[in-house]
Amino acid sequence: MTDILHKVKANLYPNLLTDDPNDYIARVISERTLNVKDICKVAVSRGGAATTAEAMEHNVNLFMKEMGYQLSDGYSINTGYFTANTLIRGVFNSPAETFNTDKHAILYQFNQGDLLRKELVNISVEITGIGDSSINIAEVLDVKTGSVNDLLTPNRNLRIKGFKLKLVGENPAVGVYFIHQTTHERTKVEASEIVTNNPAELMIVTPLLAAGTYSLEVASQFSGSSSSVLKEPRTSVFDKVLTVQ
Repeated sequence: MTDILHKVKANLYPNLLTDDPNDYIARVISERTLNVKDICKVAVSRGGAATTAEAMEHNVNLFMKEMGYQLSDGYSINTGYFTANTLIRGVFNSPAETFNTDKHAILYQFNQGDLLRKELVNISVEITGIGDSSINIAEVLDVKTGSVNDLLTPNRNLRIKGFKLKLVGENPAVGVYFIHQTTHERTKVEASEIVTNNPAELMIVTPLLAAGTYSLEVASQFSGSSSSVLKEPRTSVFDKVLTVQ
């Protein structure tokens, strides 16, 4: 039997795709997001890399930069741990139609490779219980590009799925926010740009954000009942970083 090398923890949340109240889905609890520098430091401290963290980070960044360059020329990538290729989204209504950024989008797609897939047998899963579903962002879809949990397109629709997201309450903190990861500037979505406002789904128009990385935050006084609101807003911060290119 293969020795278990890794362990992940997960919470259970109601499955909104079925009508069964006893149906749940599991979401991995992520302690934090690691960047290239973090991974290189850990690789050296564990003794698995015969180099310095600084040298490793430099070489990884060189590789990533070149990979992005080759992807942009239409090459497909297979590192063993992941594959990547370039996609074009959108419908062409005739053979003569050309690429139009108003209705088409180009993006990169990444998928797990064979070497990473082999690690799955080395992971044990611990279900820690029912997660706090008072308000929770589960998935973000950029409608223009079709990108899930990744890209943002300013001035285009963004679909936010989750639990008890409905924007309710008079507290001025209620709303949808984008927080720039570097400057920490908070941009609130205007009320007129909230297209759909339901407990399980918000549809908004992404503000005219500058290029960079952002966290997404939703705050609401929604209690789950139409007859009452919470005294104070509850907040959910999406656990993945979103990017404006």
